[in-house]
This record gives sequence, structure tokens and C-alpha cells, in this order.
Amino acid sequence: MVTDDHDGFQGRRMSTAHICSRATAGLSAPEVTVEVHLSNGLPCFTIVGLPESTVREARERVRSALLTSHYDWPDHRITVNLAPAELPKAGGRFDLPIALGILVASQQLDARATENREFYGELGLDGGLRATKGILPAVSLATKAGRACGVPECQRSAMAHVPNCRVISAPDLLTLCARLKQENPAHPIQQHREQTQEVETDVADIAGQALAKRALEISAVGAHHLLMSGPPGAGKTLLASALPGLLPAMTAAETFELAMIRDMAGLESDSRRPFRAPHHATTGAALVGGGSLALPGEVSLATHGVLFLDELPEFSARTLDLLRQPLEQGRITINRAKITNTYPAQFQLVSAMNPCPCGYAGSLDRRCRCSNEAVTRYQARVSGPLLDRIDLHIQLERQSSAQLFDADKDAESSKTIRLRVTGARARQLKRQHVLNAQLEGKALLRHCAMDSSVQRWFESASDRLNLSARSVHRSLRIARTLADMEEHERVEEPHLMEALSYRPRVAN
Repeated sequence: MVTDDHDGFQGRRMSTAHICSRATAGLSAPEVTVEVHLSNGLPCFTIVGLPESTVREARERVRSALLTSHYDWPDHRITVNLAPAELPKAGGRFDLPIALGILVASQQLDARATENREFYGELGLDGGLRATKGILPAVSLATKAGRACGVPECQRSAMAHVPNCRVISAPDLLTLCARLKQENPAHPIQQHREQTQEVETDVADIAGQALAKRALEISAVGAHHLLMSGPPGAGKTLLASALPGLLPAMTAAETFELAMIRDMAGLESDSRRPFRAPHHATTGAALVGGGSLALPGEVSLATHGVLFLDELPEFSARTLDLLRQPLEQGRITINRAKITNTYPAQFQLVSAMNPCPCGYAGSLDRRCRCSNEAVTRYQARVSGPLLDRIDLHIQLERQSSAQLFDADKDAESSKTIRLRVTGARARQLKRQHVLNAQLEGKALLRHCAMDSSVQRWFESASDRLNLSARSVHRSLRIARTLADMEEHERVEEPHLMEALSYRPRVAN
């Protein structure tokens, strides 16, 4: 929209333009109106409306982009307001709407070209349009509002994740303005088709470790967290990398949610189940998210996939304890002075650790050199409350040379196991609408119904093992998963016995 107090651009006059855009707020994108006001006075360019430093620097980028795109720079007092004023604005995404606002206000572009449309994009000094973070949530909300979106050409393919979106893309400002002058410049984007899950590590190629493979399948079926403990070289990392290949392909909704999270972090979208393996020197902010802009961390980037923490005791205790909330709630809330963002964190935790500093405590083939005090201190680096939140605990042994060379030609492939996992998950979702790891309260007890004699046995066994209430519930969830794998309607004693075998023997 343009308003004038006199005809023509010359003389004493004022002109105002309004361009729609959106800010970033986690996976939300609140609407921002970019108001551009041209008035008489000493030439200057001012941006108000709580802009961060990156937004304030848009003055030089926009001016250079307009001049190199062969547009005139208004020799007037230019005031840009980003409304609402109390909403923080960050990033270079407002370069494009500011430039368009100046063109509309100076009557170098018809105001109708920007009506019912939103624009996002950073400008280069040569007028080129560059990618910006967090554009998918903005395009999604704009589409729901019935608006087309102007975006950089380099981000056009990413728009395929947004259903029913209409996009006007261009490599530079001059091309975009030319397309805006067309009668119908916005075009729908063809949606991504569902892709098959690629397998990077096939379980059939892993020699031996039958117990670990069984635990991986249980973890995949019920979305349970897993801890593997064993000496160096037992294959813990290799086994962990095989888990994504056992999971069904992501649904369209899961793919879109993960694409938005990756977009916020400045990463390209990927239709495969994520496998994130941060180093043990990773900070708390990198693991769960943070920074001045409250960006997502590894727990969110692993959503709908696997978060693998190798050498678990080597992580700082404070960093590991940050995992408690996302493990329980499936989301993470990051609070900063001006920002509060909530991100999904529905990942499966797979962790690995050595039993002691030298790695050979309890090993059958090598002698441990650590004292009892050293072993205790090492294992105490991982807090009891965190261990209590991990469903499956297994002990691994190194495979002998003969076992490594004597490969099982009839070993099941990841594809075969994935078919079973898909079927078992379908039974869970049909019965209770969530996976077994997400069962809570009365729903857990209702779907884990068992005979009275079996229940008495389970109560007695739990007391003897000194299990916490959380451990009892997690054992019930594992037993429910085992019953689903055998297509049993009720939880039976063998399921409970196996489930208890995956819990630590001593309460933490």
C-alpha cells in the first residue's frame, strides 16, 4: 500500500509503503509489517522496531543492491519501521521486504505487486538474493493465511516440504521485481514424494552380538532408549549406527517438522531418519539448544531419529543432566532474556560407555587395571536419574577373531527387521495412538493388562530388584513392546522376565 499527500515523487511530499514479512520465534513465525516512510529532510536511512545488529546493517546492503540493480536511490529521509515494535527482529531476511518497500514508496514498483504476498531474503551488494534461516515456518504460516511468498531461488526446492504453498522465486532483486509485474507470478511447488529409508549400516554385516541386535529391534519397535556397555572394540558404535535403518521411513508430517528444525539451524533438509553423534566435548547449548537466538540443538536435530552419545561418562555431568527434560517430555524449552522457544525433541537416545577407565572391567579376555574406587568414580559420572530414564541396558563382549570371520550368511538384513518393526508399530498406533515408550499413567496400566498371578510375580520381582517407580513403568513398556513383537494381546510372564533383564541390577 502507498499513501501520498501530493501527486508525483518530486516536491514536498510524503510516501509510505507496507510490505509483509515474518520474524523467527522457534518453529513459529510471527507476522511483521515492514513500513517504509519517505519524507523531506536531510537524506538518511533509519531502521526502528527493535532490530538486531544484522537487521540494522541492512541499510548498506539494501542501498548497494538497489543501485547495482539499476534502480534510483531516493534522496530523502527514509524511515523503516518493523512492526510490532516489541518483537525482536534478527537475521538478514528483512533485506528484501525493506528494498521492495523503498521501491514501492518511491513509485518505482507498483504497490499491487506486493499485495497479499510475503517476502523474505538477504540481499547481496550485487542485488543477489541469498538464503536465510527459518524460512520454512514462515512460508507454512503464510500459506495458511492464503498468501504467496517471495523467496530466493536457492531455497525454492526446500519449499516442496510446505503443502499447497505458492512461491515467487528469483536469483536477484531485479529478476524478482520483473516477475512481480507479471499477471500470475506465483506458482505451486510440487511436493516431495515419500522416499524409502536408506541403510548405511546393515545389521546383517555385523558379526555376532545377538543380544545387541535383539535390543536394537526392541528399541526400534517401541522407541525405547538404549545403553550399551562393553570393552573397546565390542562394536557399540557400529551397532548404534544400524538403528536408523531399522526404523520405518518418516511420514510427511515428520519430514516437514524435521525440515523446519534443520532450516532453523541452517542445514539442508533430509528425508532420512537423522543420526546425530555429538562429541563428548559438546557444550550444553550445542546439545539441547541455546545461544542468543535460542536456536535448536542436537536433541532437536535428532527428532524422529537417533541421538548417539558415545563415551557417555566423558560428557560433563551438567551437560548430561540437561537431557532429563527432553527424555521425559519429548520437547525442549529454551529461555533467554527476550526469547522463549520450544522445539521438538522426540529422539531415541542410544548411548555407549566402557565399564571402567581402561575399558576391561568384567571382561573375560583381558584383565582390568583399574582399582575399585576408580571404577566407581568412573561409573558415577553418569547420574542415577539419567540412567533410570534409559529403558534398555545391555552388556557387550568383544567378538573373537573366529566369530568375525565366520559370518552368518543367513543373518537377517535391516530391511527384513524393518518390516517387522513397521508392523509392530502399526499395531501400537492402532491400539493406543502412540508408541509404547510414550505410554503414561492409566493408559500404560490399561494397555499392559496381565493376569493377577503374573502381576503378583512382577510386583515381587520389582521389589527384590529394588526398582524405582520409573523403572517399573519402563519395564512395563518394554514388556508391552515384546508382546507386540509376538502379536500377543496381553503381557505375559516371559515378556516381563525379559524386560527385567534389561534393567540395572542395583538401583541408582
